[in-house]
Amino acid sequence: MTSRASRQSFLGRDAERVLRELCVGILGAGGGGSHIAQQLAHVGVRQFVIFDPDVIEESNMNRLVGAVFDDVVARRSKIDIAARLICGVQPNANIVARRCRWQDDAELLRGCDIVFGCLDTLKDRAELEVTCRRFLIPYIDIGLGVKSVINEAPRMAGQVVMSVPGAACFRCLGFITEREIAEEVAQYGDAGPRPQVIWANAILAATAVGLAVDLVTDWTESLRGPAYLAYDGNVGSVLPHPRLKFAPRECVHFGLSDVGEPTFTAL
Repeated sequence: MTSRASRQSFLGRDAERVLRELCVGILGAGGGGSHIAQQLAHVGVRQFVIFDPDVIEESNMNRLVGAVFDDVVARRSKIDIAARLICGVQPNANIVARRCRWQDDAELLRGCDIVFGCLDTLKDRAELEVTCRRFLIPYIDIGLGVKSVINEAPRMAGQVVMSVPGAACFRCLGFITEREIAEEVAQYGDAGPRPQVIWANAILAATAVGLAVDLVTDWTESLRGPAYLAYDGNVGSVLPHPRLKFAPRECVHFGLSDVGEPTFTAL
């Protein structure tokens, strides 16, 4: 074990090697994804696949870790900022970065051991989970929302949900439903700005990274099956979501035999 990893030796004798060889996908390099990239680099991960089609704007400066104002002037891509951030911590990092939607080059995800989703829509989440399930890749999703309530303070809430092949999926957990996807599609374009703040994104990202490290090192010897954590930003709590109690032990939507490339049979 190197001196760099000595303060996290509790993760296990082989943890440094496991994290060094781990390949992680990050879909969305904005407020949440930038935190995840930074923390994974610090914990020892060196292999990254990153997707984000956007360039930084001034409105991103309230939450995008690693960004400086010169990036806004230069209209630098978010994937370039993420790569710079990672390499500042891990100079020997191997980064595959694509300035596009993940669906445009989805084959890259097949080499990932874990995928983090920092996506805006339920439809994107549903499509990503299908891809991850087909190739037996654990998928950890984070999301944040702020709602205004008349005569009350705004309500900030978020979630960290982990989908593990074989265990309950997002639909089993009630996190995604067909009705909610349909409602979202019908309202597309009218949602307006999505409030985001750095401290809430940091909490969600740190929780997600903690789940991933536990998953690959098993340092707590307790993480088995899915995870569904609810964040209440008004009181600062992160607690297991009540829906987790009612999740089936095995997924009823994705069979373990439904893996690999989809095939088509002539009728």
